[in-house]
Amino acid sequence: MAIIVEHEKRKYEILEKSLDIFVEEGYEDVTFQKIADRCGITRTTLYIYFKNKREIFLCSIKQLTAGIEKGLRTIIESKDMTDSVKLKEIMVMILHKCEENRKLFNVILTYLLQIQKSGKDAGERVRRRVLRLRHLLSWILIEGINSGEFRPIDVKATNELFYGLIQSAIFRLAVLNQADVNELIAGLDIAIQGIKA
Repeated sequence: MAIIVEHEKRKYEILEKSLDIFVEEGYEDVTFQKIADRCGITRTTLYIYFKNKREIFLCSIKQLTAGIEKGLRTIIESKDMTDSVKLKEIMVMILHKCEENRKLFNVILTYLLQIQKSGKDAGERVRRRVLRLRHLLSWILIEGINSGEFRPIDVKATNELFYGLIQSAIFRLAVLNQADVNELIAGLDIAIQGIKA
């Protein structure tokens, strides 16, 4: 049992350190050797945990998004907030996570462009990664409608509106190199007021 725990702990640490390297150097410049060096292990040991750099990168992103999702679920499951407050808290948390990880989005953008150049569907990869987020947004919208806090709305279109704010934040931070998301948060208030009953 202790061996499994240590293995998982080591894997988690590798992913944390790897994410830092990807952010610092960019996906293209990171090598398996650089990851091993940063983690204080040999390349051979690193191969015990991961088969290649791509797997490490994707697992690092998955680990980051799992942590964010856990935070979102905590908000959704709260009994102390109204549905509109939950929606705002969820969106603000996501926008601030985007702000905190803005350099990472540059790396992800480069990675997605690489995928696209190879003829693969980068959009499909993004859709798979954000599916749970989209479901959580829909769930809170439906809960708000059912409780009477939100007026009857087209859930799919409204989900698209809020998801569009997230995409806008990522674009502004990663591509336009803007420093914060405060303007989007102000727009978020207007969007939430627009769906209230």
